[in-house]
Amino acid sequence: MKSFLPKAGAVFVSLLFLFNSVYAQQQTTSPTNDGSVDIQKIIRAFTAKETEFRKALSEYSFKRDATIQTVGAGGDITGEYHRVSQFVFTDQNERFEKITYFPPPTLTELIFTQEDLEDLGGVQPFALEASKIDQYDFKYVGKEQVDELHTYVFDVAPKVLPKKVSDRRFEGRIWVDQDDLQIVKVRGKAVPQGDQRFPLFETYREQIDGRYWFPTYTSADDELVFRNGQAVHIRMLVRYTDYKHFGSKVKVTEIGEAP
Repeated sequence: MKSFLPKAGAVFVSLLFLFNSVYAQQQTTSPTNDGSVDIQKIIRAFTAKETEFRKALSEYSFKRDATIQTVGAGGDITGEYHRVSQFVFTDQNERFEKITYFPPPTLTELIFTQEDLEDLGGVQPFALEASKIDQYDFKYVGKEQVDELHTYVFDVAPKVLPKKVSDRRFEGRIWVDQDDLQIVKVRGKAVPQGDQRFPLFETYREQIDGRYWFPTYTSADDELVFRNGQAVHIRMLVRYTDYKHFGSKVKVTEIGEAP
């Protein structure tokens, strides 16, 4: 998201939000000196399944409902971007985005960019792009129970930070189910930021068709501080629903232009 320079006298949000405190919350991981855990084997397993899952997803249609809001000092909503889309297939077996609801955005403190739109379909729901998994470092943190799931926890960071904002990577923490060895939860942000700012987000996945853990819920509640000193409190909620298997190999083409 890009900063939108307001007129003189506008009131900026100045809520203090520390990224480190978010990471510190709800952490009940066990010590990392667990000799019974074959770390490299787990990494190989869940990265391979992440690649398999991304390929499988190309055969599913689904609905995405994304809302991004700016929040004033008193908690009032000062602007909103709301976009609802169906990702469906053409007669030529190509998947595309069919926008079903997209009222004019009312954001005045932010500009919702093409990179933000791409993150709704990339870094945020999927975290690790399959073709770029070998470009990440994984650090085993320990074990943690997430709801009813027993998981392995890893901190993830790019080995080399890309120079271009258009070539973003994920940086943060992932939770891997101990039984299925698939990612079931993600918390982090897109990097690098450049002149833009991307929120710290959290994504949950659910098992679809009894096999794959697909993203169903992404949220963020963060303060974006821009280089010009502007601070904007944002909230984001994205839901992915109505997964339906199409049953054939397709070429994925997402249309990102608004009507």
